[in-house]
Amino acid sequence: MQARSRLYILVLVIMCTGVGLILYKHLVLGFPLLPDDRKEVWTVEAKIDFSAQGDPVIVSFALPPSNPNITFMGEDFASPDYGFSEIMTQNERRAQWSKREADGQQTSYYRLSVYKNDRTVAPPTSDSPEDPIKPEFDPVFNTAAIALLDQARNKSANIETFTQELIKSLNSQSPTQNQSLLIKNRTSVEYKTNLIVDLLALEGISARIVRGLYLEDGRRRQTLSNFIEVHDGDQWLMFNQDTGSSGVPEDFLIWQRGGQSLLDVTGGTSSKVSFSIIENTQSSKNLVLRGSQDKQAALIDFSIYSLPIEQQNTFKMILLLPIGALIVVIMRLIVGLRTSGTFMPILIALALIQTTLITGIVIFLTVVGTGLIIRSYLSRLNLLFVARISAVIIVVIVIMASISIISNKLGFNQALTVTLFPLIIMAWTIERMSVLWEEDGPREVFVQGAGSLVTAVIAYLFMTNHIVEYLTFNFPELMLVVLALILILGQYTGYRLSELYRFKSLERRRNVSG
Repeated sequence: MQARSRLYILVLVIMCTGVGLILYKHLVLGFPLLPDDRKEVWTVEAKIDFSAQGDPVIVSFALPPSNPNITFMGEDFASPDYGFSEIMTQNERRAQWSKREADGQQTSYYRLSVYKNDRTVAPPTSDSPEDPIKPEFDPVFNTAAIALLDQARNKSANIETFTQELIKSLNSQSPTQNQSLLIKNRTSVEYKTNLIVDLLALEGISARIVRGLYLEDGRRRQTLSNFIEVHDGDQWLMFNQDTGSSGVPEDFLIWQRGGQSLLDVTGGTSSKVSFSIIENTQSSKNLVLRGSQDKQAALIDFSIYSLPIEQQNTFKMILLLPIGALIVVIMRLIVGLRTSGTFMPILIALALIQTTLITGIVIFLTVVGTGLIIRSYLSRLNLLFVARISAVIIVVIVIMASISIISNKLGFNQALTVTLFPLIIMAWTIERMSVLWEEDGPREVFVQGAGSLVTAVIAYLFMTNHIVEYLTFNFPELMLVVLALILILGQYTGYRLSELYRFKSLERRRNVSG
């Protein structure tokens, strides 16, 4: 196998690995690709009030089921010196408070924070319906019910349309005799809900009650809204019992499925539950990171996030270096700029990040310019290379210290970060440019120095970009993609852009002379 083929295979493997890990974190773990992505977080508080009679008390309260499209951030339970446990009954989560003896007004709280995770997940197929139990009506009521069912059946084609027609009939503004008999002027929500479920059971259709809460900011003392869920043989369909419309409403949190009571209190009277809702926005990344750490996701558990904050801040800067390296490769191999070494522009770019762009450029030009003047004097002393470069290092330190002291006296605090410039690299650059000046003249020094500075400025602009900083730290797998691009660019042997420009000028002169 040729070297080029092996390189292409290696690049493909690295690229696919990097892109695959990024897509996994985004699509599966939910990491946002943009730093400013925020989500609405809803905090729901249920307040349970009842009056105790001095007897043993047991309070059982239904908890919301898991939903693949909604992420539960955390649940809190509070009560005055009650024992607490979370139990499962008939595929339903319930909170249970208990106390040996209680008297007077009692209050317990349940708080839940949720947000939408924007995932498209198919409904579970294991949630199979139970066989409907046909209700026992008195003959007159049963006759009216059958007549209403026949009417809905004639106007429908399947279970979905049948349910819609039945609900519309019960909510008609001009009810017939049969409809009036079934409603009996009973306008309570619970009566209508149970009536629809019973009528569907009489038709042989599996149905159940769904209770939920509309997520609206600033709502207080809210009650749950009732919906009807019907099984059409393949899946559960949800209907509004007042309009007959199907589907789950927007910003609707399903709290309970099934006909079991929402709240049961043993040893107390006058029990009631009310809900309060408040909305706030939080960073999507922080929400997903918190959820992934709670679940101990392997990709997160063995990642930069597991390091202490101090080390994370260090890696936040280090992970920007491959972006600077990619810029250097592009500028040297594609554009054709000559720089003073490969790493010098990257290190200058890192220093510019700390000193800001204009201040950093001024410091760079001052240090290098002054260093070249002093280096030219040292060359006249006929020093050996080791002694000369060591002397240049000391001179660079003196220059940096002088700039810091003078800027501090003048009130230019940004210049105090001059010490962030890499001393050894600066000294080596001064030495290299000085040798270059002696061998190739000042023009080559200017070309390489300007090329290094231009490349460093471009790298600085990319490395300080808000989106690039976010992606490199939160998706370090992006470094594999950068590595693959650098490997591909390393095979480029064509013309540089600067060469094309030069040849274009040559062709223009040839055409003129011809």
